[in-house]
Amino acid sequence: MSDIYPQATKALAQRRSELAPEIEAAFRQFSQAVFRDGALPGKTKQLIAVAVAHVTQCPYCIKGHTRAARRQGATPEELMEAIWVAAEMRAGGAYAHSALALETIEESSDR
Repeated sequence: MSDIYPQATKALAQRRSELAPEIEAAFRQFSQAVFRDGALPGKTKQLIAVAVAHVTQCPYCIKGHTRAARRQGATPEELMEAIWVAAEMRAGGAYAHSALALETIEESSDR
């Protein structure tokens, strides 16, 4: 990856598990349950995860869920569209929250 993010390794995963084995096991069970086919198929869930990973800006999640989405049959085009949805939502949030700044501007102008 880079100097900022350590490479994800089996050794790091093992260390996390050693330090909190019950929590690690619970997290793995939770993750497996979340990504199982249900009302949404696994591929759709992985596309959602790729989009969310771009919003949260987690490089490990981006790489891992992109790989998982591909294994589930997601195409490069589907992945890119999911990423664009994430970009629009992030931009949309900034646009929507401008109402707070506009309200504050008006309040300070009234003084």
